[in-house]
Amino acid sequence: MRNIKFILLTVIFTFGFSFNSNSNSIPASFADLAERLMPSVVNISTTQTVVTKSNPFPGLEFPPGSPFGDMFKEFGTPQKRKTAALGSGFIIDEEGIVVTNNHVIQDAEDIIVQVNGDQEFKAKVIGADPLMDIAVLQLETKEKFAPVAFGNSDKARIGDWVIAIGNPFGFGGTVTSGIISARNRSIGLSRYEDFIQTDASINSGNSGGPLFDMNGDVIGINTAILGRSGNVGIGFAIPSNSAKTVIDQLIKFGETKRGWLGVRIQYVTDEIAEVEKLDKPRGALVVSVAENSPSEKAGIEAGDIILEFNGERIKEMKELPAIVAKTEVGKDVKVKIWRNKKELTKNVILGRLETSEDGKASKKQEPVEKQSSEIENLKITVRLLNKEDIKIRKLPNQTTGLVITGIVKNSPLANSIEVNSVIVEAQKKKIRSINDLKKITQSVFNSNQKTILLVIYNNQNQKRYVGIKLD
Repeated sequence: MRNIKFILLTVIFTFGFSFNSNSNSIPASFADLAERLMPSVVNISTTQTVVTKSNPFPGLEFPPGSPFGDMFKEFGTPQKRKTAALGSGFIIDEEGIVVTNNHVIQDAEDIIVQVNGDQEFKAKVIGADPLMDIAVLQLETKEKFAPVAFGNSDKARIGDWVIAIGNPFGFGGTVTSGIISARNRSIGLSRYEDFIQTDASINSGNSGGPLFDMNGDVIGINTAILGRSGNVGIGFAIPSNSAKTVIDQLIKFGETKRGWLGVRIQYVTDEIAEVEKLDKPRGALVVSVAENSPSEKAGIEAGDIILEFNGERIKEMKELPAIVAKTEVGKDVKVKIWRNKKELTKNVILGRLETSEDGKASKKQEPVEKQSSEIENLKITVRLLNKEDIKIRKLPNQTTGLVITGIVKNSPLANSIEVNSVIVEAQKKKIRSINDLKKITQSVFNSNQKTILLVIYNNQNQKRYVGIKLD
């Protein structure tokens, strides 16, 4: 009996100790931390001259959106006016190097940085990176400042406490607290996204300010909020590990030097993985390879699936651009690919993104209507691609295929492909006639697999791989 009581007391004591330990990890106050960090966080104000033209006939009013309003303004007198913007930043070097968002200082004529709430200094831009929305400034003074250090954002966990300090709505020195709500968020704001999501209050003016962990280290740069109405408990910060690579390059070179592979990629879907006999959807599917790019020289081809880059596994497509970008230009890296149901390794010498010819997508063009035929199993109508289509859409000269002219509502393609897309391959076979596609789709329809892999040019004339399940 005594042994049982002893065990019970031990268990109770252990749980009690664990509870107390966890309770102690919740900060009683952020006051000491905020007081220590406040001198390193700055308020940024910028000015810019905007030229507008006034209506030469002020008594003549037009409804919103009327073309006459814009027409008359063209004849108006140009008027210059100054606009101001506010943001936040933080000092990373005692010599007065400040980090903020690029959108805070973009096109600014004058940049004034306020430190400790009362000291104001002019600042110049050392370097800026619109792709990750980061800028580095130098304060024009000989004074010394209290810098903050970067933490390891990879170690930050969902549920960890964080505090944000910044200049929301011009209220400098505002401290808010919260937790990390999510990791690896992508919101379509910039090219390289891997945001930390937080519920610490972030509003207009917080942009460029620091997100601190409980050690007082910067683990993120506050960059975006959800919606225009202000704080709704969902804010986004650039992780410090991603930002630091860019910041170091901007300080050293005044510009970024990102690695460049020279491929356009897309997600590997369940259907594509099934057709390719890949164990599960993973990696990045190569849609096209740029001419004379590092990938072309290494023998990487459209249709390959990149599984691993420089020793890092690619779980999904969005990971690859960020991994490539942070890799040193000119480095010889091993790239593992999946081709013809087996794994291969290619050696690639990385180029530099900033000096590459990564062209913009061609503008959408409407093809000339021609007689169409039905592909029964896909529930679509198609016509042959002709020379006029190739010229208008600026497709490769030797392109063959079928232009989709109609898609039935219950077509298996309805949610994946648009009308005017061009089917150029099916099951890795080139399509040269309507009969080619009919034969391939019928063969797939009669098989147990019932999954067809199409290669198309979409309405933006971008090459895409699409896996379709046939009912």
